[in-house]
This record gives sequence, C-alpha cells and structure tokens, in this order.
Amino acid sequence: MNITLIVLLLTVLAALVFDFLNGFHDAANSIATVVSTRVLPPKLAVLWAAFFNFVAAFFFGTAVAHTIGKGMIDLSIVTQWVVIGGLGGAIIWDLLTWWWGLPTSSSHALIGGYAGAAMARAALLRGWHHSTGVIIPGGWTKTLLFIVLSPVIGLVIGYGMMVLVYWLFQHRTPRQVDKTFRILQLLSAAGVSLGHGANDAQKTMGIVAGAVYTAGLMSTAQMKGDWGPYKWPIILAAHVSIALGTYFGGWRIVHTMGSKITKLKPVGGFCAETGSAITLFGTALAGIPVSTTHTITGAIVGVGAVHHLSAVRWGVARRIVWAWILTIPASGIIAATIWMLLRMFNPHA
Repeated sequence: MNITLIVLLLTVLAALVFDFLNGFHDAANSIATVVSTRVLPPKLAVLWAAFFNFVAAFFFGTAVAHTIGKGMIDLSIVTQWVVIGGLGGAIIWDLLTWWWGLPTSSSHALIGGYAGAAMARAALLRGWHHSTGVIIPGGWTKTLLFIVLSPVIGLVIGYGMMVLVYWLFQHRTPRQVDKTFRILQLLSAAGVSLGHGANDAQKTMGIVAGAVYTAGLMSTAQMKGDWGPYKWPIILAAHVSIALGTYFGGWRIVHTMGSKITKLKPVGGFCAETGSAITLFGTALAGIPVSTTHTITGAIVGVGAVHHLSAVRWGVARRIVWAWILTIPASGIIAATIWMLLRMFNPHA
C-alpha cells in the first residue's frame, strides 16, 4: 500500500469522525424540542432522528456536496494534509463547543477549518498577501449570506406558523391543542432530521470527494459530475456516520436548545421544527450549505417571540450568536495551526 493511499484512508477516516461528531453535536437540532416537550423520551427521540438522518441520502441529491467539494476552495492548493488539518480544526471546535453546551454550527466549523488550512498552505507557498486567493468568492458569498438569512428565515416562518396555528385553533381547548400537536410534532421532528441529513451529511461528502480527487483516484469530469463509482460509497458512508452520531446524541446542547432559549410546548415545538425543516429543504435543493443549528435556533426564537419578547432568554441567545460569529475564524486558526504542525513532520504537506 503506497503512502498516497494510506493518507487518503486517514483523510476519509477523519472526515467520517467529523461526520459522526456533527451528528453527535447537532442531535439537539432535531430532538431538543421533541424531548423538552416530552413528546418522546430521549432514547427513542435520538433513534427517530438517526433514522431520518440516514434516509435523507435517498431524497436530496448532492448539490450541497458539490458546493463544498469544488465551490469553496481552489483545489490546486489542496492536499490530503490540508484536508486533514481542516477536519482537525472542525473536530476540535465541535468538541470545545459541545463541552461548553453551545449549539454552534458544525458546518461552518468545517468550512472554516478547510479554508484555514488551505490559506496557511497558500501563505507558505505564495506569500501571505496571496493567501486569500484560494477562496472561491461565489461559494463563500452565498454561504456567508445564509449565516444571517437562515436563522432569520427560520424565525419568520416559525413566528408565522405560530400565529397561524393560534388563529386556526383559537376555539380549541388547551388540552385538545396539546394532544393534536403531540402527534404532529413527530412529523416535524422527522422533517428537521431529514433536512439535517440532507444538508450536513453532504458537507462531509464534498470533503471526501475532494480528497479522492486530490489523491488522483477521481477524474476532473467525475469530480464535476456524479463522482463515478465513488458516488454511493461516499453518500452511504457519510449518512451512516452522521446517523450514528445523532443516535449517541449531545445532551448538553439538547438542554440549551430545548429549555434555555424559551419554554416550549408541543405546538411551539411543531412550529419551530416546521420552520426549520422548510428552510433546510429549500437550501439543500438549491445547493446552499446552511447551518441546521442556526435555522432551528432562529425558529425557536420566533416561536418564543409570539408570546412576548421577554419569553426569549436573550442573554442565552446573545451567547449563542457570539459563538456563531467566532466559529469560522476560530476553527480556521485551529486548522491552520494543525496543518503547520503536520508540515513540520512532512515537508510535502
């Protein structure tokens, strides 16, 4: 087995570890509301979410994966070691924010790490003033734009859903409303899990495809197309990893998402999840890599704001937003540091 293949296997393994941690870290996105409203017990909720994370593989194509794989970073600067450095930065940031109980975006940690490692290599080879040249503006413009837009869209839809439900059910008793939405929340939680699998698993797929291409095992035409014989192995490996991560869950973040931002009932959980799911489906089909975390958090805030602005714990929300702002630069700095350490042991990194 030659060194190129060994490094490729290490890269794919690191990508699948990140994908597992993505599911572990972001399990809260799809199950926090359904757990906090006591519609499902925690263990059954994560099984429900993991199943729909996996079946998303068969419904949403690979548009987001192609954006990540060839639309964010100039592949001429990318080596297997750059990918490993980028994944390392994302993994460390995910673990830190999991420990702190912050629902940050694994997706943005990944693209931040990928960019940080690539820019570090470009700076070393071409000079610091050329380091930003590896960034492909088109892919980054829509990604950065939707850092702001996805929580706002989730908030607006969640708020609108809540107002509509109140109007439609104004003559029902609270008990009748609660009973109805305990059932409907199962469907909305499944929708968020489908959207999570569709958007987040594809980001790992794009990284793996880029690694296979960099190793010389995939042609340029295959990279731009359907990845040839590597398509389904990449898709299934990514979805299995994220589903397993979701199953094992991240309970610190579940607590923050499910109870610290605002107090939820089944009707609120349904509206928040539906708002998030609609946003995720649209962006996945459009090939826009958004954060499931940002989207569901915005939707939860929108639902809480229907009652009264004071129903939202703005101190917690402010802490979460700061973590969002720091995710891309922090993961990028960590990834650049990891790549430079790798470079010390391998001059060809």
